[in-house]
Amino acid sequence: MITEAQFRNELQLIIQNGIREDIGEGDHSSLACIPISASGKAKLLVKDNGIIAGVEFAKMIFNHVDADLNVETFIQDGSSVKYGDVVFHVSGSSQSILKAERLVLNSMQRMSAIATKTKKYVDLLEGTNTKVLDTRKTTPGFRAAEKWAVKIGGGENHRFALYDMIMLKDNHNDFAGGISNAIQKTKDYLTENKLDLKIIVEARNLAEVKEILNSGGVYRILLDNFDYEMTKEAVALIGNECLTESSGNINENTIRQYAACGVNYISSGALTHSVYNMDLSLKAF
Repeated sequence: MITEAQFRNELQLIIQNGIREDIGEGDHSSLACIPISASGKAKLLVKDNGIIAGVEFAKMIFNHVDADLNVETFIQDGSSVKYGDVVFHVSGSSQSILKAERLVLNSMQRMSAIATKTKKYVDLLEGTNTKVLDTRKTTPGFRAAEKWAVKIGGGENHRFALYDMIMLKDNHNDFAGGISNAIQKTKDYLTENKLDLKIIVEARNLAEVKEILNSGGVYRILLDNFDYEMTKEAVALIGNECLTESSGNINENTIRQYAACGVNYISSGALTHSVYNMDLSLKAF
């Protein structure tokens, strides 16, 4: 993963672009009817059940819009919430609260949905040694916040992007003339460019698992769309040579069975690409 400083910078870019997109030349609705000197207070109201996420991100948004806004937090990121709970109060300039409102809600609703789904998957794996991973199947421009939400839900982050880890998938291997060629070319590339990046390689069958092991120097093997028996065989074959990851159409009904096969990780794009936003609202009072 990227450094904490890089991660924070990505979050700031999300905020800057979100505010630019939403406010443009000005919030004319507020400018038209609310005096610039007016002060107000609003509460973040939960209208759903699940895991709340994005509280700290909301504070960053409010601070970006107006450093004088004050947030009083009652429920922290990662906590279970139910209908009617109040997560925080925000007070200060009424115009500033309204400027930040939509970006805060859009972000928290999606982040909470992701954290809720992740927590469900994590709970399904309780008692096993398998961890839940996210993927790059994220909303364009909002990746850092979505990966933060996965962490809040108890999951682990995969690579952040194409630049912080090597991942040789089926297309890479095919375009490179096979798995062995792809791995060797990658090792040469890393040496030539003095890069220290971990290598993950996707396998489509047991023969490819063996080929990857023969090449050596791989951090993790991705067992893509393997059934249970093939996964068990692959895990036994790999042993302690490298880490293992299962992926491909794994859901809440099958995730526990894949964990029982002994894989170290299970990755799921559904954590970020197939969620329904948690219902939240920001109400003046």
